[in-house]
Amino acid sequence: MGRVEFMVIRPLSFYEFLSVLNETQALELIQEFPIPEFGHEKIKKLFNFYTLLGGMPGILNEYIETRDLTIVSRIYSSLITSYIDDVEKYGKNSSMTSIIRFIIRNAFLYAGSRIKFQGFAKSSYRSREMGEAFRLLEKSMLLQLIYPSTSVKIPALPDNKKSPRLQLLDTGLVNFFAGMQKTLLETSEIDEVFEGKIAEHITGQELLSLQTTPLYKLNFWTREEAYAQAEVDFIWNYRNYLIPVEVKAGPTGRMRSLHQFIDRAPHHFAVRIYSGKLKTEELKTISGKNFKLLNLPFYLIGKINNYLEYFFE
Repeated sequence: MGRVEFMVIRPLSFYEFLSVLNETQALELIQEFPIPEFGHEKIKKLFNFYTLLGGMPGILNEYIETRDLTIVSRIYSSLITSYIDDVEKYGKNSSMTSIIRFIIRNAFLYAGSRIKFQGFAKSSYRSREMGEAFRLLEKSMLLQLIYPSTSVKIPALPDNKKSPRLQLLDTGLVNFFAGMQKTLLETSEIDEVFEGKIAEHITGQELLSLQTTPLYKLNFWTREEAYAQAEVDFIWNYRNYLIPVEVKAGPTGRMRSLHQFIDRAPHHFAVRIYSGKLKTEELKTISGKNFKLLNLPFYLIGKINNYLEYFFE
């Protein structure tokens, strides 16, 4: 006991990405607290490019050397091919190996979506064998199954009988496989791409980068009743609270699911991740409960705990 230590190695976070690209001015601005407004547009563009490229070290090294996204695409393709070739390490028989290969070829198209094991990606595979294959890939850290919770206070108890949401290893890989690179290059608002799924996915990736234990699991919140369904993108454990985190463009009045969470929660704090500038608001839920909303730009996800501390004071 005590002789083996498990360490998690994930794709580079946005701050590590800035460091690798030698974006020292942006790094310095992010360290200022609160961040000055004049740096918003520059850092937002850098985060959008991080969302496009992802955080795989080999990809970033190649981009730094060539500044050529065409060559980088070839490495993405090579990476996914190597994952498919390696499945014999995980499949206990030929049938399981085939299912794992099928998942790798199709999972990137379902990133950020809730999935069902039965007939995943319009296959004929049964729930039991598909679920086993997904859990094997989860152990390899190629993906994570994010399960819903109905909890509004600690602990967040996941409901493993409900449909999970699919989080892949790296958003850059998702963009390549789903053909989203050109769209991301042409937009300034990542929360409007792929029905918002890319924005949710990179948010999940950044939240995971803050965790160093292999046991940590993200969760999202649901209320699934006959005539009142609601879903909040993430719930984040801070101090003794579960903080609802929505990834959302547009007016704050549209966040009905977040309002439902706040109405049930023993606190009055919430976070929105979006493309706008850092700001706080004092709002009311539809039913009239006062709450405080921290509007956090995507590029500050990695500082969420620092800003929550500031927000709570």
